[in-house]
Amino acid sequence: MAIYKALLAHTRKLTLPVDVTRFLFYSNEINFADDWSAADFQKEVQANGDLGDRMKAAFTRAFEDHGRVLIIGSDCASLTTEIVEAGFAALDKSDFVMGPAMDGGYYLLGMNEYTPALFEAVPWSTETVGQMTLDRIKAMGKSCFLLPELSDIDFEEDWEKWGWEV
Repeated sequence: MAIYKALLAHTRKLTLPVDVTRFLFYSNEINFADDWSAADFQKEVQANGDLGDRMKAAFTRAFEDHGRVLIIGSDCASLTTEIVEAGFAALDKSDFVMGPAMDGGYYLLGMNEYTPALFEAVPWSTETVGQMTLDRIKAMGKSCFLLPELSDIDFEEDWEKWGWEV
């Protein structure tokens, strides 16, 4: 639980300086008394379903009001404000941006146009997710900028491997 709280605190800290509308999607219900200020984060409840269903719904919601959207996970301790800002900047020249994770997935995905096909029939939490997403983008004839490859935290051992303190 301490690692989870540390990752959430890290994610909050790194996103606050980014000058964008920030959405925060909660698993079950919105906690208005947590450390995530409603003045800084637009709070929503995640959709039901698998990871792809939840990301698809989050992108759908964000694209209602915005022309380009970037989503990040809260499980990447080496993610920085600068990388998130670079992701948004990459969308000025590319159709998509991806932050590949060392386990074959991704910690960040951004797009200029809502593309739900990226979330359909994907074997989530496998080492093929990132490459499958890149292959789909390429098959559409679109461009994708790749950010640095980072490690996400799936297990306590991942946290300890990188030497981060709680």
